[in-house]
Amino acid sequence: MQLFFLPEWQMILLFFVLWFCFQFGAAWFCFCMSDSYFLKDSFLYQTRSWEKKSNIYKKLKVKRWKKYLPDGGGLFKGGYAKRQLKDFSTENLNKFLIESRRAELTHWLAICPFWVFGFFAPLHVVWIMLVYALVVNMPCIIAQRYNRPRIMELLSKKNKMNSENQ
Repeated sequence: MQLFFLPEWQMILLFFVLWFCFQFGAAWFCFCMSDSYFLKDSFLYQTRSWEKKSNIYKKLKVKRWKKYLPDGGGLFKGGYAKRQLKDFSTENLNKFLIESRRAELTHWLAICPFWVFGFFAPLHVVWIMLVYALVVNMPCIIAQRYNRPRIMELLSKKNKMNSENQ
């Protein structure tokens, strides 16, 4: 329900500022969270059976377009860039899993505040803001969900090889 009525140019400017704050705020919030929160493959991060069985990521051609997504991992000092794996050590692969979960949560949280725009605009604009939030964040979520099982499989193979060599 619209509570504040601004001239159109002010409303548009406000929307740009709000989206920046929401995106940055979600990133900062997740960056500040302890790695221990992201250690487990909790409900949100688990690979679903429909993801495994349907080859959805192949149908979406994720491998082709994910390289064009921005990598906000290096946005903050001490952040972890996930664009390309340079180190295949067990420690680095585990860190990648943590940061993949962190990135996924960041993007889910960045979608949530779309409803705030209803305070400043009519209902149809809120729906537009939801579509915008989904268009901007879902590719990043999909990329994390595409990468994570591959990293987990690589880790599993590494662990198996290590246990066989001992």
